[in-house]
Amino acid sequence: MRSKFGKIKGDRVIWVIVFLLSLLSFLAVYSSTGTLAYKYQGGNTEYYMFKHALILLFGLLFMYLAHRLKYTYYSRIFQVALYVAIPLLLLTLLFGLNLNDAKRVLPLPFGLTFQTSDLAKITLIVYLARMLSKKQEDIKDFKSAFLPLMLPVILVTGLIFVANFSTAALLFVTSLVLIFIGGVKIKYILGMIGIGLVVMSIGIAILFALPEGQQGRVGTWKNRITSYIDGSSGENYQLNQAKIAIATGGIFGKMPGNSTQRNFLPHPYSDFIFAIIVEEYGLVGGSFVVLLYLILFFRSVKIVTKAPGTFGAFLTIGVGFSLVFQAMINMGVAVGLLPTTGQPLPLISMGGTSIWFTSLAIGIILSVSKENDQIATDALVQPVNQTVNG
Repeated sequence: MRSKFGKIKGDRVIWVIVFLLSLLSFLAVYSSTGTLAYKYQGGNTEYYMFKHALILLFGLLFMYLAHRLKYTYYSRIFQVALYVAIPLLLLTLLFGLNLNDAKRVLPLPFGLTFQTSDLAKITLIVYLARMLSKKQEDIKDFKSAFLPLMLPVILVTGLIFVANFSTAALLFVTSLVLIFIGGVKIKYILGMIGIGLVVMSIGIAILFALPEGQQGRVGTWKNRITSYIDGSSGENYQLNQAKIAIATGGIFGKMPGNSTQRNFLPHPYSDFIFAIIVEEYGLVGGSFVVLLYLILFFRSVKIVTKAPGTFGAFLTIGVGFSLVFQAMINMGVAVGLLPTTGQPLPLISMGGTSIWFTSLAIGIILSVSKENDQIATDALVQPVNQTVNG
């Protein structure tokens, strides 16, 4: 069905969700960056407001352009992008900026940074969708289907794992879910999970055996896990502050701009922005955000059921699952169900490349939806034309 917004096509419900999440992002980021503004911008709170607004506008532009392009073109585009993403991940490990004992971003001109794992995530998902659609005839075969699917997954997640365990784990789980949906034998998937757990356990055990000063990023993982389990200080401090924010928010919240925990949470504008949303908008506001992500996933599944081909179906479910899974992890951390991961809340947390690649991902879903609408329209028009011509 053609949207009333002119050249904006695709699923209108998803467009509404994008608008609501963007609006909430603008309000929540502006409210939670006060301490940051006083620390780095001399109290100019409008600096981060305008910066984030500009990032959101560019994200919406990328989404619009992505949804206008026919989704089948992404098959070739991201096949090439995979050969770019892997060297960039390696380059980041070697020459990236060292932030909190982790090299996750590459420095760019004008003080900007580029998080290469954001490119790698969407690239790998599109690559898997392409391969699954091409391998359906021999999808049960280990050599001709499973290995070509899993080798890039192991390579990409392995390169990300060194500096960003949570992103690597999220991408690995998403890849396995997509491969499972694609029809690969479950015994191959379970075997890969087993091998992955063994290798990861051995690697972490070796790194844990190193002296404290040489553990680097593994030391951070260790502190987060142990503090989460035994409730100790350190990493658990921010979880406690997030719980205070949620508890004091009540049913209807303190209203926009009235958060107090934004002054105590280390990252209230990114990792723990959901806690600030609940504090200011209450349980009602927090539940509304959860509902928006669930509706986004539901609409993605609905698009899958109408997709004209297997590539469009795998592409939509892979991208949709990845976004909603990441959102649930972020919100799970904020309410204390999970240890701190550092995953942003898609389309809400402050960020540059994370928002832009999230926008690109949603644009791809909308592109598939637009194609579904076009096919449905053609199916309705064709009998009418045949009747007139007859």
